Amino acid sequence: MTMMRNPRALILLLLILSPPLARAHGYIVRAIPADRSALERPPTRLQYWFSEDLEPRFSEIHLRDQAGAVIASGGVDQANQALLTLRVPSSLADGAYVVELRPAFASDGHVIAESRVFFVGQASGGVSGSLAGGSQARAIPLEALWRALLNLANFLFFGASLLYSYVLLPAWGSARGHLPLRVTRRLKICLIAAIALAFAANLIGLLQQSMAFFNTDAAQVIQQNLWQVTLIGSRFGDIWTFRVVLLIFCAVLLFVAEYYRVLMPQLAAGIWRGLPWLGAIFIGLSMVTSHAAGSPLLPWIAIAVDWLHALAVAFWLGGALTLTLLLPVALAPYDAEQRAVALRAVLLRFSRIMLPLVALVVLSGLYNALNYFVSPADVSSNYGRTLGLKLLLAAPVFILGARQHIALRPLLAARLRLRAVQTSGGLLRLEVALMLLTLVAVAWLSATPIPQPELPRADVAAPQASASLGELSLSTAIIPGGPGVNTYDTVIKRGDTPATDVKVYAQLVDPARDIRSAWQLAEQVEDGLYASAGDEIDQAGRWWSLLDVVTADGAVRRFAFAWDISAAAAVQQSRQPQLIHLVLLLGIAGVLAAWSAGWARRLLAALQLTPASLLIAGGAVAVSLGVMVAGALMLAERQRDYALTLNPPPTVVNSVLPDAASLARGEALYRERCLVWQGESADFRALRNRLASARDDFLYAAVASGWRGLPACGAELGERARWDVVNYFRTFERRD
Repeated sequence: MTMMRNPRALILLLLILSPPLARAHGYIVRAIPADRSALERPPTRLQYWFSEDLEPRFSEIHLRDQAGAVIASGGVDQANQALLTLRVPSSLADGAYVVELRPAFASDGHVIAESRVFFVGQASGGVSGSLAGGSQARAIPLEALWRALLNLANFLFFGASLLYSYVLLPAWGSARGHLPLRVTRRLKICLIAAIALAFAANLIGLLQQSMAFFNTDAAQVIQQNLWQVTLIGSRFGDIWTFRVVLLIFCAVLLFVAEYYRVLMPQLAAGIWRGLPWLGAIFIGLSMVTSHAAGSPLLPWIAIAVDWLHALAVAFWLGGALTLTLLLPVALAPYDAEQRAVALRAVLLRFSRIMLPLVALVVLSGLYNALNYFVSPADVSSNYGRTLGLKLLLAAPVFILGARQHIALRPLLAARLRLRAVQTSGGLLRLEVALMLLTLVAVAWLSATPIPQPELPRADVAAPQASASLGELSLSTAIIPGGPGVNTYDTVIKRGDTPATDVKVYAQLVDPARDIRSAWQLAEQVEDGLYASAGDEIDQAGRWWSLLDVVTADGAVRRFAFAWDISAAAAVQQSRQPQLIHLVLLLGIAGVLAAWSAGWARRLLAALQLTPASLLIAGGAVAVSLGVMVAGALMLAERQRDYALTLNPPPTVVNSVLPDAASLARGEALYRERCLVWQGESADFRALRNRLASARDDFLYAAVASGWRGLPACGAELGERARWDVVNYFRTFERRD
């Protein structure tokens, strides 16, 4: 139970065990086509990338014409759950079109409705969309309600349980470490009320989330059991279930502590000291669905800072509220002088703990705000105005807290002409009332979408190319055309008629690194439109896309394209920290270090270290850190060596694009020079079977110097001719 008595250890452990990163209050980071863009021809596909994953079951996209009729509908892409996509009918006429987006974000279940517009042909006026991430994005009142109730429950539970160990026992505890029974009973009531309030808040939250997912009212959610679908089929439901199970566990622990209070007092005391851990986990679960989880700036750091902020506020509000509820009962048997002594003892200890926590609240609050306020327009958004209201309500709380802190120190109070002690706790009650109002503003802020951050925006033209071969004409595009997940759209026609009787195989090649993807069969999504998706393009530079079109008679047409992939076309989801962010992080680290100094001194005193043992301990720590750093560097080096072993730089780089012309030249040379290779020898079959994994430099060496029983067939050829043979020989690779 030693660690349970130590909130510093609690914070360190929970930072390690913090929940997986999930972005909250997502927003569009790339749109194809861009809002209000005018296109010469209809797009083959609409694609909207978001800053976080979506719930496939509850996310929708619809395309409407100017009259409002739905033309087509789509949903979340199977290969990328942060992408809403829709296939556009090829018969789209010139005019204005409205795209309705209804993404449901997986992290917190927020459902945002917005619309965007594009034009085929000439742009026109009178048609506009509504952007959900704009300055007028508003909170949902029912969501703000359950978040306020849940925060109050979490803060009360954490504050009351931590107050027990670090304030009440040292201030009012007996020599045997017991509090008066009347105080313990009131504390239990506070904790039970917090658990009951948390249950109620979770039920309201499930109801509200189901209403948002299904876009319906509460009656329909209950009558049709839609809440069960939310509970089973969403990430919100997963977190909700874990939170409720944890609440049940807390209730069981409280029952066990009460049941064994007399028979096993050490067990009961250990349970009480362990409750703050559970309270901190409750608050951490709220951070999973907070704005910090969706921070475009160092999300993991943002979650940790927001969690520290919430823990500090939780002890302040929860502890003050618990004291307000305890004082009438705790001080009832005493006269005025005794009440003053008892009140001073508990408030002094509470005040000492809160002093560094207030600094932590201020620094972490500033850091959190600077995560989302990048431009002056952000301040005037609904989020900015709500934050301003929160600060307006919080300012008197800080003033009253400072007044209470001074009043408890007679010399300082006399110097400032303040009453030394408040025996009625009136200031504390006023402080709690203002903090509860602030808590409502905090919940409203949590339910308000953040201003969309100014990232390097990605509404750029996707690279496109076209070619003709025989009776077939082909146009292809890589969307969005940057490193990361892309979709590859290909339109094939015979004259003006879409080609629907062909198969299209696609392969991506990075010639500089001699890396190629497996051949992928593109899906025919509409007449003449073939599409595939993947993350093969993992860095900027020159890439090739190879398209083999197989007609009904088995003939293969090769189309090959060279692309200059730009890093600027990647979907950007983060921004770099500024100097002010680093300064605030250093300030937070300094507060935590100062707060832990006393605990560290007590630990050192308990260890009774001598100069010799300190030298040994310091040396051991230095050696351990050195070994860890050296091990990390060695591991990184081995990983690089392993990657280079699997895929070393090619000894010679293929400089010839394997298009139809190269294949024709290679076939002629192969028929003329590689006569032995044209049989069905065991060596030929072995080489052909290795084509899927063979690198170009290996095949180049085989052509130039031979391989096993196959003689060289390009020893007298120039470099370009050898590459033509290599490109042709790759056509023997089996794809099915």
